[in-house]
Amino acid sequence: MSSGQRWDIFCAVIDNYGDIGVSWRLARQLAADFGLQVRLWVDDPASLKKLCPELDLSREIQAVSGVEIHSWHMESPSVCRPSGRHVGLKADIHGDWMRVEPADVVIEAFGCTLPESYVQAMAARAVKPVWINLEYLSAESWVEGCHAKPSPHPRLPLTKYFFFPGFTRATGGVIGEHGLRAQRQAFQSSPEAIDAFWSSIGLPPGQPGEIRVSLFGYENAALAGLLDVWAAGETAITCLVPEGRLMPDLHAGQGFQRGSLNLHIIPFVPQPDYDRLLWACDCNFVRGEDSFVRAQWAAKPFVWHIYPQAEAAHQVKLDAFLDRYLAGMDQAAAEAMRAFWLSWNGVENPNWPDLWRHRVALERHAQDWALHLEESGDLASNLVDFCGQLHLKHGAPGAAP
Repeated sequence: MSSGQRWDIFCAVIDNYGDIGVSWRLARQLAADFGLQVRLWVDDPASLKKLCPELDLSREIQAVSGVEIHSWHMESPSVCRPSGRHVGLKADIHGDWMRVEPADVVIEAFGCTLPESYVQAMAARAVKPVWINLEYLSAESWVEGCHAKPSPHPRLPLTKYFFFPGFTRATGGVIGEHGLRAQRQAFQSSPEAIDAFWSSIGLPPGQPGEIRVSLFGYENAALAGLLDVWAAGETAITCLVPEGRLMPDLHAGQGFQRGSLNLHIIPFVPQPDYDRLLWACDCNFVRGEDSFVRAQWAAKPFVWHIYPQAEAAHQVKLDAFLDRYLAGMDQAAAEAMRAFWLSWNGVENPNWPDLWRHRVALERHAQDWALHLEESGDLASNLVDFCGQLHLKHGAPGAAP
């Protein structure tokens, strides 16, 4: 795969930060680790700015971290237009994407609908782009059978490929930058680096015997009960809650102390700093897809709040991951972790003491799981390899010799 290749990633933000979190990480890794020319088209730049403070919302086009970011204005699910005010975008106010030259690889993140005239421009190329529908992450067994399967366009000479992230070699893997484990281990083995991070978000160094927990999730009826348990316990717990939906009445810099619980609301931080937060904490509560994956790379015990769906459709996805993740774990620890996750994703009060008494087993398994993820290959590398093979097959420009 040539470093001169151009990639377009389209992201329509649905779930606040999950979709854009994955798209932004992928775009940065493709540019940084592979030297690709990446354009990220995002319909909600304000969500991206939460993760990328350098973003200037007054600009329609800008370069950040080696990625060219475009505001993608959407009038309806099928009518999309960029602004026509900027030279170089080559699209008029009516959404004429025919003059936007399609990239060599086009990724529609999570099934978002591409502008029809952009698709027409793809079809007009002598060498057709590789068209990828990047699907949501799942541990369900059917994913392996659907991964990388082609879907010919019903009218145009184009083929779309469905690319499924997952947890085995028969899937696309999960996002993980090159050298990530070495960076994490260097950070976690340096008390000075950890203390400096705490100081950067306004916290003192951790105290002996204290537990630090990051708590990121959707609205949750089980939250009050969990906080009560932490407050009534004998162990000091510092809980760090990113500003947002879980505790909407509190803002960054606010918090409270109650019994053994010291709770702080922290601002959203750039993705590299969020990684450090996960690396520094003893346990991480996460939600959606992006933070879910980063908690796994952190090699620390974690709890996932899956995005709730109608008629409990998300339960199947949750059970599938638990079945895969808990395989090989100490049985008592596995049972406690499954019970806690199911309670956190339901309406019962989760049993924190029963979970945390297995801390040693949970930590050991988390470290083993992070190594397992590496063995499956990371998403960006698997994508680049897959697209490179297709380019070679079809004689696309920029393909590796």
